Amino acid sequence: MQYVKIKDAIVEQIEAGMLSPRQKLPAERKLAESFDTTRVTLREALGLLEAEGRIYREDRRGWFISPAPLRYDPTQALNFTNMALAQNRQPKTELLLAKAILANKVASRLLNLQPFSDVYRVDRVRYLEDRPVAYVTNYVRPERFPSLLDFDLSQSLTDIYRDHFGVVYQQTRYRITTSSLLGDVVQALRATSGTPAMVVERVNYSQQGELIDCHIEYWRHDALCIESLTQLSHHKPKAG
Repeated sequence: MQYVKIKDAIVEQIEAGMLSPRQKLPAERKLAESFDTTRVTLREALGLLEAEGRIYREDRRGWFISPAPLRYDPTQALNFTNMALAQNRQPKTELLLAKAILANKVASRLLNLQPFSDVYRVDRVRYLEDRPVAYVTNYVRPERFPSLLDFDLSQSLTDIYRDHFGVVYQQTRYRITTSSLLGDVVQALRATSGTPAMVVERVNYSQQGELIDCHIEYWRHDALCIESLTQLSHHKPKAG
């Protein structure tokens, strides 16, 4: 299978340091010529590399070598900026939307809302080294944060909650699934429609146990690695 050999050859070049993170690959036509193959076969190889998180594609710009993914530990309370800085990455957040809306189906389900409830919706794009890697939608219960929309919401919501409203996350429920990037998310992440995505859904509770907000994060799948260290407790069986 020639496409597997092509894929392996490119992996060897990446691992040998001949291709560096964010480096642009030659155009498909030129790559096909250099491997003496058809573009159909080449695209099969590129598809495998993309599925493995080795390369990523930007709309109308071509293929690039993927940087190391961000290590994402669900057991840690670090916000995106601090998580990235702790790993020597360069984070940036762009605010796309912040407004009060009538709760849609997703917000109602995740926040356990009654019909016709109001919520704040905040849409943002996360960047690492100027590459857009995640599209995040937050739905926030407004009764705890009445003036939230007056703040700079490109900053950490976690910090705003703590510093201005005295609310901290005490418990978080996670759900991690896979999907594809579509619609507005594709454009915001400069991706192509159907690009693989990792979806991280978080529902957050305050120190009083109140359900306060939820995050739905669409990550380019090569940009994120879920990694955690958990201390397991072992209970000795009772003698009987």
